[in-house]
Amino acid sequence: MTQVTIIHNPRCSKSRQTLALLEENGCDIQVVEYLKSPLVSSEIEGLLMKLNLTAREIMRTKETEYKEQGLGELNLTEEQLIRAIAKTPALLERPIVLANNKAAIGRPPENVLSIL
Repeated sequence: MTQVTIIHNPRCSKSRQTLALLEENGCDIQVVEYLKSPLVSSEIEGLLMKLNLTAREIMRTKETEYKEQGLGELNLTEEQLIRAIAKTPALLERPIVLANNKAAIGRPPENVLSIL
């Protein structure tokens, strides 16, 4: 049985669909509700390394907080963007699944099958 962690928001349909897909595939799932238990900067950095993406690439740019915090400014450093995600977890794209020392964003949910 594959052990996986899902960075999950139960109010998000794609997150719920991804969780259901993992269950259908018989995975041993650890659910992290990141809005209740926000990730710290070092955890976000680890996700970025596994995803091979930048902080801006995993940010929800249409969120009100993104605009309110001026995060669209191109002169912001990677560290500043990571801190913003840690401070405002709603900015993190979801769901993110970790398995086999890899990570994938579940948009669409089937994206996560490649790391199982």
